[in-house]
Amino acid sequence: MTDRITLDVYDLRAAEYAEVTASEGPDATLQRFIDALPPGARVLDLGCGPGTSAAYMAQSGLRPEAWDASSGMVALAEKHPGVTARLSSFDDLTEIDAASFDGVWANFSLLHAPRKALPRHLREIARILRPGGLFHIAVKEGTGERRDRIGRLYSYYTEGDLTRLLKDAGLSPGAYERGRDRGLDGSLSDWISVTAHA
Repeated sequence: MTDRITLDVYDLRAAEYAEVTASEGPDATLQRFIDALPPGARVLDLGCGPGTSAAYMAQSGLRPEAWDASSGMVALAEKHPGVTARLSSFDDLTEIDAASFDGVWANFSLLHAPRKALPRHLREIARILRPGGLFHIAVKEGTGERRDRIGRLYSYYTEGDLTRLLKDAGLSPGAYERGRDRGLDGSLSDWISVTAHA
């Protein structure tokens, strides 16, 4: 993600975002992702936010590396025991060797990438996954690109969009999940998520 306005929002409101997304434990989707990986699996939390998901992965015996393009988020993520946090953007995926990770977790992060950039990001993710590796992606459901009430840039996708993009990248999507939640800007948004296999 390179949109400066979006990054400024996350830098300024990192602590507030951490409160909005706080949980008592991993949700069902994250728990299934963790359970499907081998013990000690190396996982990239791509767009990790405050590092909550990476922390649950570490507590479960996985080896998470947490990336975010917001310095405010990285500062929060690196406080979690067992989490290695790094200031990085989606474009930095090209620096990773092929077949380096057992899993990539991109939970409501790649929706901030421009739509035209997502195909190449997905190709890089497929490249860095080991054979049979898992890739989770969650996005807001819809079409087009637009900013929310507080200025963050979003790209919206339908199930058909994601299925096509994942398959084009060489990934096999599983069953989709849907929900509706209130975000940092206070609005309710529909979302879809899926875990794909390399």
